[in-house]
Amino acid sequence: MTSLSQQVESTLQTRDLLRRGGKLLVAVSGGVDSMVLLHLLNSLAAPWGWELSVAHFNHQLRGRSSDLDEKLVRQTADILKLPVTVGRADVKAFAKTSGLSLEMAARKLRHEFLAATARAGKIPAIALAHHADDQVELFFLRLLRGAGGEGLAGMKWRSPSPMDPRLTLIRPLLDVPKAGLEAFAREAGIAFRTDATNVLTALPRNRVRNELLPLLRAQYQPGLARTVLRVMEIVGAESDLAGELASGWLAGPALPPFAGLPVAVQRRVVQSQLTKLGLAVDFELVEQLRLSPNHPVSAGLKLLVVRDSEGGVRLQENRVPTRFNLEEREIELSGRAGEVSFSGATIEWELTKAGNRTWPVIPQPGREIFDADQVGKTVGLRHWRPGDRFQPLGMKSAVKLQDLFTNARIARERRRELLVAEAGGEIFWVEGLRMAERFKLSKTTKRGLVWRWSRRTLDAKKAGTV
Repeated sequence: MTSLSQQVESTLQTRDLLRRGGKLLVAVSGGVDSMVLLHLLNSLAAPWGWELSVAHFNHQLRGRSSDLDEKLVRQTADILKLPVTVGRADVKAFAKTSGLSLEMAARKLRHEFLAATARAGKIPAIALAHHADDQVELFFLRLLRGAGGEGLAGMKWRSPSPMDPRLTLIRPLLDVPKAGLEAFAREAGIAFRTDATNVLTALPRNRVRNELLPLLRAQYQPGLARTVLRVMEIVGAESDLAGELASGWLAGPALPPFAGLPVAVQRRVVQSQLTKLGLAVDFELVEQLRLSPNHPVSAGLKLLVVRDSEGGVRLQENRVPTRFNLEEREIELSGRAGEVSFSGATIEWELTKAGNRTWPVIPQPGREIFDADQVGKTVGLRHWRPGDRFQPLGMKSAVKLQDLFTNARIARERRRELLVAEAGGEIFWVEGLRMAERFKLSKTTKRGLVWRWSRRTLDAKKAGTV
């Protein structure tokens, strides 16, 4: 038995992925990863008492090449005397009609086929050929998208099928690098197909694989895969713990109170409830609910969600005010500092000279620093009005303030409470959003306008994260 065979057999045993006897469906694309997996499992089938079957899904994305992939899988299954089931679908057409990306459309159709094949053959487990390099690529893809611990943990060795939780997916190669699979294929004379689309830089995964990872290995960490896999294992274990604690807390009795839970558990409590409500979950939505009890947050068109002080998350009727708040006030920035109360908020301002020091760059909730000379001496305070436009820091042009509110998931009824400040008829500050591009600090700034705000109903931290 080869070292790779021993490694895979050890993985199956120590991680309890597959027990002796029973049926197993092996998903085989024709690439080196799945062809090696098929041969490894077939070599272990007799001593373990497995009954193997092969499944291949033809995505019809590469014309004749896709058909040649299918042909190789059929031929290999015939040589190994294993039953094979082949599925086909027009992934491009499905992606267009469903509004999914090609990658997501292919994944959905492939998993539906695998689940249907397993059910038809009364096979409880499906073996997939994801390997260590896939894990590392996935880690960086999700890191760049801002995923949390659950996402950064990557694929699990054992997980339920996304199409049928009664079926189990196993991944015996997650700690095997692709180079090891390729070496095994060469030594064992295993035929496989190469997907030419793996080098197309239009796909984010390919850019990570072919550009980012080689750079990191060459310039920063030669043992990148080993390091990242270790991080994923640690993050995954901690994420699982937070999930278990959140589930236990939600099952009740809810002690300690929500405010007394660790931040990671608070987030999972909110996330879990949002998922059960069928809502798309992202960090901003979770944080707004976590930090601001009893303040409705927009979760889509005509849809509000709110967290009560006990930690419960629920949908709420969207009662949109019919009128805009026309209250306004003009203030003069005279002297060195001042304070003004307006519409439930307290605003403190201070003029400072640059001198020989640099401006603070660390963001603070409830505080912004503007170029005082760009703002001028007179500031108008008011509420959002129809047609307001604003150019946030980092954007090349102004956009509708309403669109920014929507993207920030600020509930419609909450939007009319937020303040804006304008100078010379141009909005330079919106409560809880980024400052305006034109009023930012620069190398030529001579005076800074330190702008702080707070509310009676919200502390400065919460007001800064609306």
